[in-house]
Amino acid sequence: MKPLSLLTRSVLATAVISLTACASVQKTTSEQTTLSNTDKAVAVISSIETGDAKAISHINPTQYTQHNLAVKDGLAGFGEVLQQLPKGSAKAQVKRAFSDGNYTVTHTEYNFFGPKVGFDIFKFENGKIIEHWDNLQAITPVNPSGRTQLDGATAITDLSKTKANKALVKGFVNTILINGNMAKINDFISSEKGAYIQHNSAIADDLSGLGKALGELAKLNMPMIVSKNHIILGQGNFVLAVNEGTFMNKHVSFYDLFRVENGKIVEHWDTIETIPAKAQWQNSNGKFGF
Repeated sequence: MKPLSLLTRSVLATAVISLTACASVQKTTSEQTTLSNTDKAVAVISSIETGDAKAISHINPTQYTQHNLAVKDGLAGFGEVLQQLPKGSAKAQVKRAFSDGNYTVTHTEYNFFGPKVGFDIFKFENGKIIEHWDNLQAITPVNPSGRTQLDGATAITDLSKTKANKALVKGFVNTILINGNMAKINDFISSEKGAYIQHNSAIADDLSGLGKALGELAKLNMPMIVSKNHIILGQGNFVLAVNEGTFMNKHVSFYDLFRVENGKIVEHWDTIETIPAKAQWQNSNGKFGF
């Protein structure tokens, strides 16, 4: 896709502002009633690059709660950010997307004030987006295993195992990440070589890569601490855990996406974002609040 031009960016921002002024938004096409929530979320993200103003109609203009702390609340805040993007810079290509109840998750390659990888979560009500969370991290070179932050499996499978896969990831978060009971790691991830694919930019594949990275952080007296899980969302083989904690001695939000296969976690993507001091927030909604 071509980068978003100044004209199309202005059109999109104008559409956002115009919809904000409306008390209600009428469906413009019959497509509105047939698109899934996943389709709508992908359309909204993609519109940042394409300038498709129709996609903004998927957002409730009078009820849109923003949890990106760098963006003002409401649809007007989104439009203001679009207007600030440097000419020709916008990129937003969704790599993975899935829905869980009223929530939809996207995993996207961005150029949004610089190259980034991001997870976005949208909450829907009556077919419209009413709330948004995200977690962004700068794009980095390939990790020690030659993997990027965005490559890997994309197909959603094993829909009948959604509940079990979410329970597995919840158990992993509580047992391993929060309580640190590493003796039970093999209940969740196989120790066999090649059994665990890693997309974290600083960690190699397999449990050996994870162990080495955690050990190095401990030596630096900067352990990774996960203190609280806020939500687990999943569909089929993909499960996202949103956690809060400390990394490099900073208060952060951890978004961890896992792919599960045959009752084990086999692939992992993540973003880690520092949570700014409250005085710097552009809205009062907080980073979490699920």
